[in-house]
Amino acid sequence: MNTRGLRSQLKDSVPVTGMGQQVGAYGVQDTLRSGFSSVKNELLPSHALELSEKNFQLNQDKMNFSNLRNIQGLHAPRKLQMEYRAARQIQRLPFLQSSHLALDTLKGNDESISFEDILNDPSQSEMVGEPHIMMEYKLGLM
Repeated sequence: MNTRGLRSQLKDSVPVTGMGQQVGAYGVQDTLRSGFSSVKNELLPSHALELSEKNFQLNQDKMNFSNLRNIQGLHAPRKLQMEYRAARQIQRLPFLQSSHLALDTLKGNDESISFEDILNDPSQSEMVGEPHIMMEYKLGLM
């Protein structure tokens, strides 16, 4: 494996946040919420295109925002980003799955049927938890 090429890919790529371990109250990884960790998965991607696939939507949004800025000016992408941020904040309680319908409508994903629409059914989700505990965790009381 060419590690020099992989290292340059990692350096030039856009960092993905939220992939690290969640640390609990005692400084230990919270396995119940974040699952088991694998050191190999955190160090190197398993395939050369994995970084490109992880960052595809981010790169697509950047390209669309730059095109929108060139055509309509600076206000158009800023307004759209504020609308995205507001739509992302609308969600249900932590123990209920949120559909993010407003965000899908803004991005135009409401008119297409994709892989996630068929195989990402919230009723078949393995995320089961005590509502009171999940709410306390979200509010920072726990």
